[in-house]
Amino acid sequence: MNKIIITTFLAVLLILSRSYSQEELDKIVAVVDDNIILKSELQQFAYSFAMQNKIDPLKEGDKFNAILQKTLDDMIIQKVLFVKAKEDSIEVSEKQINSVLENQINDMIAQLGSEEKVEEYFGSSLRQIRREFRDEVEERLLVQKLRETKSFETQISRREVEQFYSTFRDSLPELKEAVKISHILVKVEPNEEAVIAATKTANEVLARIEKGEDFGELAKQFSDDPGSAARGGSLGLVQRGEFVKEFEEVAFNLKPGEISGIVQSQFGLHIIQLIKKLGEKINTRHVLIGLKPTAEDEKRTAKTLNDLRKRLVAGELTFEEAVEKYSKDETSKDKAGDLGWFDMEEFRIPAFKTAIVGLKAGDISDPTKTQFGLHLVRLDVKRATRGLEIKKDWEQIESWALDIKRRKNFESYVAQIRDDVYIEVKGL
Repeated sequence: MNKIIITTFLAVLLILSRSYSQEELDKIVAVVDDNIILKSELQQFAYSFAMQNKIDPLKEGDKFNAILQKTLDDMIIQKVLFVKAKEDSIEVSEKQINSVLENQINDMIAQLGSEEKVEEYFGSSLRQIRREFRDEVEERLLVQKLRETKSFETQISRREVEQFYSTFRDSLPELKEAVKISHILVKVEPNEEAVIAATKTANEVLARIEKGEDFGELAKQFSDDPGSAARGGSLGLVQRGEFVKEFEEVAFNLKPGEISGIVQSQFGLHIIQLIKKLGEKINTRHVLIGLKPTAEDEKRTAKTLNDLRKRLVAGELTFEEAVEKYSKDETSKDKAGDLGWFDMEEFRIPAFKTAIVGLKAGDISDPTKTQFGLHLVRLDVKRATRGLEIKKDWEQIESWALDIKRRKNFESYVAQIRDDVYIEVKGL
């Protein structure tokens, strides 16, 4: 069950409970080998699809009936593939099943607010809920692995790619105007006096917490995090990877109820308490003592970057050497600052688009400010809007051709194995 389905899960069941009796919902609508498909399952997925596509099942009956039929066909194919996966002895590890299952349970907890509310909603313990969902997760993973296995069996020859291009060249999309850029990031750091003052405040707050004062009240009084201070520092249930690295490394290693020392990140100084850990998600609260760079700090950093730019333009060091020595962007540092290709119409960071206006390939921008700090941006390559050319754009054309071939081959494979599996459709 994907995240979209989980999000609409409660609404779906409420609609169903008003529309159908339990006896009707539990009707078997199809049998595939020794697997059954219940009307309750069919309705759940069909209503989810209708909601996602803004179709009202009560007012648009014909459209919803078509969705029901299409959903049933898809569910039958899923069961056929599940049967075939077992016949082919395809396996997925217990670790993988448990990981996906825990993520699914955690999503439900996040949707409903607590473990207790999940248990109340389903009328079962979490252990029972896990047991009921486990088979569905294993089936989904087995089918996914079968799809991947069959997909990678399909390869494509150079001649097939050329034929694809020859056939579809007039209908292939144009490549939009795009640029390839690299950057050097330098963060604006607060001056030493600001760090000393913030550290003093953080130590005083930590001492008061350790003496037994209420964490939440101190967060309301002292925290500089506007999003959580009013809630007593509560950050809620958050997935691993969503916090900054420094915060996350400490928070995931705390025990429930444990309070950290002072943790510094780009946002300031944190005092963290772990409330609960659920698989790869944690519920924490914190007090943030902000380290706020001043306008003078920003001027000082801009001067440093301007001086660095002059050295680059003069050829005193290469851009790659400057990235290695000065850049604070860990995600691009090992790629010489390479940020990749960007469509000019769809820049994720508008400041970068502004920075490269008027530059030629190889030029380096003046210092440019973003939420992450100050950057020097280099325009590596500029590509005008143009049609696809097989020599220049071979990889893209090959990828499209291979994807189409794989989908066609898989559809043929499904049609073939479907004839070998017992299927009985009992009606909607």
